[in-house]
Amino acid sequence: MKYRLCTKRIAIVILMSFLMTPLAFGEQPTMQPTNSEENEMRLFSVSEVEQLIDEISEAAEEAIKRAAAEAAKAAAIASLEREAAALREAQRWKQEAEKAKQIKVKNYILTGVICFLGGLVLGVSGTIIIGGK
Repeated sequence: MKYRLCTKRIAIVILMSFLMTPLAFGEQPTMQPTNSEENEMRLFSVSEVEQLIDEISEAAEEAIKRAAAEAAKAAAIASLEREAAALREAQRWKQEAEKAKQIKVKNYILTGVICFLGGLVLGVSGTIIIGGK
């Protein structure tokens, strides 16, 4: 009894859904306003809608590819900027090392001259003191 009632209701709902939808063979037209001044509707077929969807999809894919290319370019530029900064830093360290090396050589020469003069003074003064007795 309950099942009969339920099947009757389901049958009524199915029949009502068929009555509410227009019966069309082939492609059903889709409506879109073309001009807001005239309040006219243009009918698009399913194939036209699918063609528009395909065109929009292609445009979206192209935009995505362009965005990816721009992102890759930006990443490459950022990488090059980092490498340039690292090269400048290495150049600066190299110049500082060369300056330190030059200062080190000057200090060695100055130390050698001071030691030579000190030894000469000690030798001469020692000779004078010892030989002068």
